[in-house]
Amino acid sequence: MAIRTLDALELAGKRVFIRVDFNVPLDEHGGVADDQRIRAALPTIQHAVRARARVILASHLGRPKGREEKYTLEPAGERLSALLQQDVILADDCVGDGVRKLVKELQEGQVLLLENLRFHPEEEKNDEAFAKELAGLCDVWVNDAFGTAHRAHASTAGMARFVREKAAGFLIQKEVEYLGRALASPKRPFVALLGGAKVSDKIKVIENLLAKADAVCIGGAMAYTFLEAQGVPVGRSRVEKDKVELARALLEKARARQVDFLLPVDHVCGAEPKETAKREVTPGREIPEGLMGLDIGPKTLDAYRQRVLAAGTVFWNGPMGLFEQKPWAEGTLGIARAMAESPATTVVGGGDSAAAVEEAGLVPKMTHVSTGGGASLEFIEGRVLPGIQVLEG
Repeated sequence: MAIRTLDALELAGKRVFIRVDFNVPLDEHGGVADDQRIRAALPTIQHAVRARARVILASHLGRPKGREEKYTLEPAGERLSALLQQDVILADDCVGDGVRKLVKELQEGQVLLLENLRFHPEEEKNDEAFAKELAGLCDVWVNDAFGTAHRAHASTAGMARFVREKAAGFLIQKEVEYLGRALASPKRPFVALLGGAKVSDKIKVIENLLAKADAVCIGGAMAYTFLEAQGVPVGRSRVEKDKVELARALLEKARARQVDFLLPVDHVCGAEPKETAKREVTPGREIPEGLMGLDIGPKTLDAYRQRVLAAGTVFWNGPMGLFEQKPWAEGTLGIARAMAESPATTVVGGGDSAAAVEEAGLVPKMTHVSTGGGASLEFIEGRVLPGIQVLEG
């Protein structure tokens, strides 16, 4: 797809509205707990500042119901100011006379951060009048919020109609490049690792990958639905009973397409999904009555690791187990380490997988870590993302 990029535009003196994704976790004191998304937006912001643009940043944070001060973007603004090493002006709203005045007074190279877009319900409704009002603040609209590119909101898609010049920021450019290449022309073998709780969340992803991947390795709770479909006893493990037939059909599709579809050959189990539960490793695929699978076992991790190390391209989305709890984290962290060692192009599809790679301190060892869990999944499903579609031309 041909999308116009930021470096193709002349920005000097122009009011440049950049939709960023500063939907960051906050700590108990109201500060930014993880600034990864703010850092991811820096190349685009710094380019606009260096190009002497009058920079207007906009984002949402959380799911406020109207104006809720706990969802203010002030902490994100303070963190951004420290990272940019320059003052960031914080508006007390994202529309209205006060905001227009701040934009009018903005000097070249200055940065203004608008207040949380979702303080206005019109943002998520993609209200035309609201989109028009946002568009009235700028000469150029730049979307760099990949994490919300799958949402047709006023700031992520709607306002594009009302601004003459528009472009993708460097983050969206990078996301489209790496995720697009993984689908369109992967270096082979192409290995996909999929985890998480539900088959139902990943049906379209699995179907699309079965047409493109050489091997699909399944972990997480959804593996037990596939094992049930094969008639393997899974004890008290989580199974989507209404998706067993679908799992069977996907296994058949993999066979027909000669895609290696790998399921766990051993498991780390417990009587309940708690840190205090006794950790038991099964010798094979079967899980005894009274136990539930909570992570892939060491033999499975080794088999998946060998696939990752021999791959040309690896795409990973979803944890291999209940990785938030230490006894059940080894499979997920082991996959992260294998990807860090692999010579392949390694793409991590956001969400929990990105959190695991971050926790392991391995982000620099990956080719690309996506900033959008839901957006990257929809992209891999082959769906059109509204926030990217409006940039095509």
